[in-house]
Amino acid sequence: MFQAAVQLYSFRDQCAKDFVDVLKLVSIIGFKGVEPAGFYDLKPAEFRKIVNDLGMEVCSAHGPWCRSEEQIPEIVDTLGELGLSTCVCGFGPNEFRYMDAIRRTAEMTSVWQEKLEKQGITLFQHNHAFEFDLVDGRPAYDIYAELCPKMKFEIDCYWSANHGKADPVEVMKRYRERTILIHMKDGVLDPDIPLIPLGSGKLPIPAILAEADPKLVKWVIVELDNCAIDIYRGIKKSYQYLTKNGLCIGNR
Repeated sequence: MFQAAVQLYSFRDQCAKDFVDVLKLVSIIGFKGVEPAGFYDLKPAEFRKIVNDLGMEVCSAHGPWCRSEEQIPEIVDTLGELGLSTCVCGFGPNEFRYMDAIRRTAEMTSVWQEKLEKQGITLFQHNHAFEFDLVDGRPAYDIYAELCPKMKFEIDCYWSANHGKADPVEVMKRYRERTILIHMKDGVLDPDIPLIPLGSGKLPIPAILAEADPKLVKWVIVELDNCAIDIYRGIKKSYQYLTKNGLCIGNR
């Protein structure tokens, strides 16, 4: 069974005011894991201890992002403090806009992947929507995936729908053997309209999760980049949707 986690970027405004209080709140909701996007005034080891003391795990981290070879020693040290063996990377639209750009992006990330693998760390790529735009008649992500065959993925299922232009179920099916983490959000598939709690939008969440490999994916990570209602209520409702419908387990 998948376990429920939350991407703390969802609470970025609240984290800037009282990071520890946010961690307490998500533990009260019942999440088993958290994925940080920064540590504010805490050191990574301090952050991990607080999370563990609250009965949760650090499931992965959006930071440090792998953006160059020079970062790798710092990445290895930070992930060691967090108790993680996975590292995130990701790019902007220009790196996926044209075939030559995709080739350069794939070559670069393959180098990072090799160097991190030697340190016992698995590199994964986190997507947005633009990676699923067509380049030479194919989704850019398909081309990228072929060019760096060892890359693993954290599929953001909402963005993989590319605002209604792609099928997120088919995307998960296509990348089933390489997906190790899942981001889940919901909405009406319009980038100009705020997100809403899981289960209340257009994303076919049960069908997507049915295509994921539970042997590879431990965590389903809720992320609401923005929300049409209070963010705490939106995240809590999302957690309840996942757990009450038997899609994930939590601590409550």
